[in-house]
Amino acid sequence: MNPLFEKSVYVARREALARKMGSGLLLFLGNNDSPMNYPANCYNFRQDSNFIYYFGLTAPSLAAIIDVDNNRTILFGDDFTIDDIIWVGDQPSISTLAAMVGVTESMPMAKLQDYLDQNASRKVHFTKPYRFDHQITMANLLKKNVNEIKNFASIELHKAIISMRSIKEAREIEEMEKAADMAYNMHTTVMHNTKVGTTEHHLVGLADGVANGEGTGFSFPIILTQHGEIFHNTDHNVALQDGKLLLMDAGVEGLMNYCSDKTRTYPTNGKFTQKQKDIYEIVLKANMEGINLVKAGTPYRDIHFAAAEIVMQGLKDLGLMKGDVKEGVRLGAHALFFPHGLGHQLGLDVHDMEGLGEDYVGYNDEFKRSDIFGTCNLRMARHLEPGMVMTVEPGIYFIPKLIEMWRAEGHLADFVNFD
Repeated sequence: MNPLFEKSVYVARREALARKMGSGLLLFLGNNDSPMNYPANCYNFRQDSNFIYYFGLTAPSLAAIIDVDNNRTILFGDDFTIDDIIWVGDQPSISTLAAMVGVTESMPMAKLQDYLDQNASRKVHFTKPYRFDHQITMANLLKKNVNEIKNFASIELHKAIISMRSIKEAREIEEMEKAADMAYNMHTTVMHNTKVGTTEHHLVGLADGVANGEGTGFSFPIILTQHGEIFHNTDHNVALQDGKLLLMDAGVEGLMNYCSDKTRTYPTNGKFTQKQKDIYEIVLKANMEGINLVKAGTPYRDIHFAAAEIVMQGLKDLGLMKGDVKEGVRLGAHALFFPHGLGHQLGLDVHDMEGLGEDYVGYNDEFKRSDIFGTCNLRMARHLEPGMVMTVEPGIYFIPKLIEMWRAEGHLADFVNFD
């Protein structure tokens, strides 16, 4: 099991959540082991982030209820039997685990259904299940149709959790700094071993060694590729070629599950061509200016547009774009080369709290998602608040199919020099 904060941290978080919710039962399902190719051979276990935030425990097959009205918090789970202990060694009892995070009541997992049945007339709040086993379990527990269970998720609970997890405590930022340091070591290890002829697969292995040697592994599947225009390219079965650029988008999850996320691009042979350097410098300027603009009270959407204007102006200076820069960005012309949002919140998830709904995390009544290509992919638009942790990751991509499509349609031809 991973390290824990002091038990008072989890107690305070649960009490704050109960105050925000006011009444009802708050039901949390911890994750289960997930078989990879047969029942006993499982993927590396990762606990649900909301469960980590409020209960800290990273063991599988747990659940918990915060009974707001009766001021009770109960951890549900089963103690290990001798058959389990033979294989994995002696393990703490459920009551011991509960005490470690300030929970005074614990029950066997079978009692969870009983507790919910005894309180069937009361409102049960739960987050939208993103795993199929949780969809089935939640539907069975609450006696709902499994195909409709997501519709009963509590938006009120989603918003309450987001309001808390968005503002990072000092102890959380300290853990994220550690994860960032681990990612620095991972990226520089790959940089030092980048040379023409070695394989992308070999570099991924080196990165994996650092990520698992210092933390709990990658914070998301590593992107390491000479085809950086494919956003989530996870195919690594090629050798590094002379004159190419290598993009590495990867982060490390630290020992307390807080994440880092860094992207770097550099030439395989150690030297940029002038054309590569020109494009790189535009992205670097957008990156640095974007970071400088990150301040509490500033809408992140405005920072995105400022970075997009730098990208468009830079490409205009190189003759690839034309026309009025602000108008081009307003209409989304920059998205031919920069089709994603500038960044996202970072925390226990690399896209922090994405499972709770991006429109609740990054948008609100004041900021609505755009329907313009590119701008619609912005994950975060709302005003920044003290304690938020953001990524700033602009890019320039040359995507042949997209360029061909825009050219054939004459789309925004007043702003793009297709020739």
